[in-house]
Amino acid sequence: MGQHLRVSELVPDGFIVDEVADAESGIRICLRASSTRSYCPGCGATSTRVHSRYTRRLADLPLSGRPVHLLIRARRFHCDGVLCPRRIFAERFDAEILAPWSRRTARLDCIIHHLGLALGGRPAARFALRLMLPASNDTLLRVIRRRGRPTFIPPTVIGIDDWAWRRNQRYGTLICDLERRQTIALLPDREPATAQAWLTTQPQITIIARDRGGGYALAAAKALPAATQVADRWHLMENASQAFVAAVRTSMRQIRAAVGASIINPDLLTAAERIQYEGYLHREETNVAILELAKAGMTIKEIVRRTGYSRGLVRRVLRGQRSDVFRTRESSLELFLPWLDAQWAAGQRNSAELWRRLGQQGFRGSLRVVTEWATRRRRAETVEGGILNRTPSARTLARLMTIARDKLSRSETVLIAAIESGVPSLVEAREIVAAFQGIIRKKALADLGLWLERASSSLVAAFARGVRKDQSAVAAAITSPWSNGQAEGQITKLKLVKRQMYGRGKLDLLEARLVAPA
Repeated sequence: MGQHLRVSELVPDGFIVDEVADAESGIRICLRASSTRSYCPGCGATSTRVHSRYTRRLADLPLSGRPVHLLIRARRFHCDGVLCPRRIFAERFDAEILAPWSRRTARLDCIIHHLGLALGGRPAARFALRLMLPASNDTLLRVIRRRGRPTFIPPTVIGIDDWAWRRNQRYGTLICDLERRQTIALLPDREPATAQAWLTTQPQITIIARDRGGGYALAAAKALPAATQVADRWHLMENASQAFVAAVRTSMRQIRAAVGASIINPDLLTAAERIQYEGYLHREETNVAILELAKAGMTIKEIVRRTGYSRGLVRRVLRGQRSDVFRTRESSLELFLPWLDAQWAAGQRNSAELWRRLGQQGFRGSLRVVTEWATRRRRAETVEGGILNRTPSARTLARLMTIARDKLSRSETVLIAAIESGVPSLVEAREIVAAFQGIIRKKALADLGLWLERASSSLVAAFARGVRKDQSAVAAAITSPWSNGQAEGQITKLKLVKRQMYGRGKLDLLEARLVAPA
């Protein structure tokens, strides 16, 4: 037996339907409150004496794809409170049904709020129009800001990391509850004082996972000295790899001498390589002048004053970071190199055929790119007299020295063998970095002390000093199950939200959209 739908079931509780009309603009429902009294917002006293009546026009949830307008016959009451400054007040309703001065019902306002949280301004406005919930992008953002962010449960394990408002110019701080896997706060900058002020308000925190930067470590140590700081394991592995790249870059002069590429014949260079080589010669003149001043015992500040070069340039020269002859760029073939290597090893040497097959793999580059790769590969397999006329970049050499030998070509194997025999200190640095990464993977905390002693006199001594300075946090990273990976994931989500708003969302809007539950 079918059930009859009553009109009163379509309207919020506490109202009586007087009339329902079907107009061109939508469905119009006339209502009045079922209660005979209301409370004064000033003193809280209830009143039954009606002063006058007026009509409130509200938007409600759509019905059958048509907008619904509620016309409420609201009342004004006399306030009988002796000490109340109000003499007349407008009728008040339950806040979960209808808020004062609102133009929408609470249930429609809730839908508008969640649309804004999920999509932002203009995208949510377009989607709301399709749902017969017309609301402008400004209205959606006002609803989000008015409700603000919800309160969060005080955390005991947090992750803290920085995120970019604008890369290399302005940064903020994200704080994540690692137990509940959700963002709980966004800070406007990454200054230690700002993070310290927030941490001071959360004395229950016992574990703080962070990156290797010293700012958050200082803030946590001052605000919560009893809390355990955990260095992020991914950053430790990345810092170790970067330390080895720096060691290779520092040893480039010895590497070129070991592989017989210390002397370059300009006649054999291409036009682009000749320009890079001329720049290298100019850099070498600068490097020699700075190194001679440093050998004379001058400080960096004095070298900067005498030469006029920047402090950063002088530091890079003294660290051996300006010795690369040629600069390499990432190729469009980078993603397809394993496939190309396999085809080359199988005997396919025709450039045009390789290019056609690459097109089936998704490559969109030109035939010239593949032809140049094949030519370089063909020449690389022919090492004239055991002399290599061009040394790859430090990053490329670091990669070749750390991958399996069975994945190297013949020329690359000859190159690495020459480096290992000519620069043994670089081999030692590679072994030290591999040992540190093994400690992290195997959680072998007992080996950390011996590793620090061995690394302190190697090419990665600077990295070892950083580990020793932050040894307690590194030890916690080895033994603790917590890491800052969840905070990194929340930053990725923050970037998505920020780009949805074309980078124009302020901190309160970003925080409301990121912290508010879905």
